[in-house]
Amino acid sequence: MRGLTVVLADGTAIEVGGRTLKSSTGYALPQLFVGSEGTLGVITEATLRVIPLPRGRGAALAFFPAIEAAIDTVTEMFVAGVEPSSLELFDRETLNLVEDRLGVGFPRDVEAALLIETDALEEGGARAALQVATDTTRRHGAVEVRVAESEAEADLLWQARRSVSGALGRIAPRKLGEDIVVPRSRIPEMVRAVRAIAEDVGLRIPLFGHAGDGNLHPNILFHRETEEELRKVQAAAVAIFEKAIELGGALSGEHGVGTLKREFLARNLGAPAVDTMRRIKAALDPENVLNPGKVLPSDHPDAWRDFLIDLPTLSSSSPA
Repeated sequence: MRGLTVVLADGTAIEVGGRTLKSSTGYALPQLFVGSEGTLGVITEATLRVIPLPRGRGAALAFFPAIEAAIDTVTEMFVAGVEPSSLELFDRETLNLVEDRLGVGFPRDVEAALLIETDALEEGGARAALQVATDTTRRHGAVEVRVAESEAEADLLWQARRSVSGALGRIAPRKLGEDIVVPRSRIPEMVRAVRAIAEDVGLRIPLFGHAGDGNLHPNILFHRETEEELRKVQAAAVAIFEKAIELGGALSGEHGVGTLKREFLARNLGAPAVDTMRRIKAALDPENVLNPGKVLPSDHPDAWRDFLIDLPTLSSSSPA
């Protein structure tokens, strides 16, 4: 994203950023408006950077006996200069649910799997990077590595990722799909914490996500929107949020805060940061007409304790 045209709350249209390849002129207003979830202005035009499509692509799916082995693999890949275009992580429960649906022979006793995709402007570059990546998975104890030899085989490997939501929907009609992020080195702790939380509350919480940046998606599955069931969902979500914060992470890696997580904002960022956001909001939208009620928490310090109970409906199982 290079530049934006933004309409402010009073109707003023401003242009921020531009077409130049770089700029450090003034405040970074494009990032401010893009990250505001519509609470500071309405974006009416965007200037984007377009990059060439890759001509080469490689894909592999590796299975590991321990989550630490998978994350050590990821770290070594980056140290070796391999930057996969996609690096998807599946925990054991997610893998088993996908295998239940697809029946493609995934091992059921592994703790994690990595779906690795590389691309490059030339076919040879993608294949070379994938070779380094798969060699790395084997050095870290992968029990099986499936390498795609064609575009069709790569699409079959990606079917595992595309099938996750459908697999979850087969065992529970409702879910709260979460979007936490932790430092990459803390992923194993977070995965094990989610497993323990699931046992504590008595709900299934399959987990998948993006191993390259620590963005994880625990999916809290449930059947009925009764008060008892929602209290279990609430307890699980609160525990997941708290653990992510404890590990130096954040409430959202890509989906934003909206209304669901706004009461946790100060717990994650601190009261001074939230107060700064309030002042920016007041300056740009003093009448609170732009997406009111989103992002910024209420004035009640304990409101986070009841943030789920008041929701009449949580989402049905759908793609994350």
